[in-house]
Amino acid sequence: MANKNLSALKRVRQAEKRRLRNQDYKTRIKTCVKKVESAVASKDADAALNFLREAITVISKGSSKGIIHRNTASRKISRLTKKVNSVVKSEAA
Repeated sequence: MANKNLSALKRVRQAEKRRLRNQDYKTRIKTCVKKVESAVASKDADAALNFLREAITVISKGSSKGIIHRNTASRKISRLTKKVNSVVKSEAA
């Protein structure tokens, strides 16, 4: 716990609020990624594309808000896109 001056106590409150907000957003990102991966595993191209669009939006917003690093966001999007493209190609063939 911080010292008993008011600014230190306020920082503790702000840090806790931010921690909870970041935790919530990271959970949303993980959920979106899992949805895409499960659609890819079941070879459902349409669902995978829809979930990919949603995941890209959530990951990009998390990056712009500073919740995850921009390179991490880019890497996640790239890997998910690669997986979805493999399913779409195999379905088209």
